[in-house]
Amino acid sequence: MRLAIAYDVSDDTNRRRVYRTLQRYGAWKQYSVFELEVSKTERVELEDELESHIEPADGDRIRIYRLCSSCLDATTDIGTDPPDEQSNVI
Repeated sequence: MRLAIAYDVSDDTNRRRVYRTLQRYGAWKQYSVFELEVSKTERVELEDELESHIEPADGDRIRIYRLCSSCLDATTDIGTDPPDEQSNVI
């Protein structure tokens, strides 16, 4: 399944952990946004790992969107090209 994940994490250390976790699963697309292709099992593992890297009491938040095939076909990029999949910018 294809996912889009956006995150807002206040602590730099936790934000790097979230970024590195997501980087193992997919491609960085924009500041705090990733697109991933994962199985159902990987999604459960990913959600558990991400939950361990945030502090909800500090206002940290991760939002996961499942993208259907028609959603992917309707995706449009406007502006500069998204970073390549090897980018390590946070």
